[in-house]
Amino acid sequence: MATTATPLSGTYNADPVHSSFGFSVPYQGVSLFRGTLSEVSAVLRDGRLEGTAKVESISIKTPEQFRAHVLSAEFFDAENHPEVKFVSDELDLREDGTAIVAGQLTIKGITKPVQAAGTWKPAASDAFGNSRAHLHLEAQIDRTQWDMNWNVPLPSGGNALAHEVTLTVDVSLLQQQD
Repeated sequence: MATTATPLSGTYNADPVHSSFGFSVPYQGVSLFRGTLSEVSAVLRDGRLEGTAKVESISIKTPEQFRAHVLSAEFFDAENHPEVKFVSDELDLREDGTAIVAGQLTIKGITKPVQAAGTWKPAASDAFGNSRAHLHLEAQIDRTQWDMNWNVPLPSGGNALAHEVTLTVDVSLLQQQD
């Protein structure tokens, strides 16, 4: 496991109000569809980041048929797999503010390795006297590796939904008092 240039000692929990798990995927060959899972829980302890996001907290509310489709077995299968989960194997937070995190991503009960890159802000005192740090990470995945295979052909060629999905994670971390 890589160590940080400026180590975060102790335990940090995600601030649920300021943390999110988002995704975007090219749609209809010309658009970008975005969604967010807003109920995020994460802990950074001893150089290991673990987090979950509740699938039912997805930002898609209407139309109801579309929400039901995304929550169905063709996509997230929320009934059988209510959470997306990530557990890091490697956490590399660098002095220049860049971050590389590698680990295991579980969607629909399928676990695959993923590497994310982004930025981090080291711990600093916030307006309420808390020690707060922040991670912003992005990763590219092929959704079909997690059995999300739904698609329809476009009249002009290609498919309605791309396989490549960009995951975006923002985790505001509050240090816990031991």
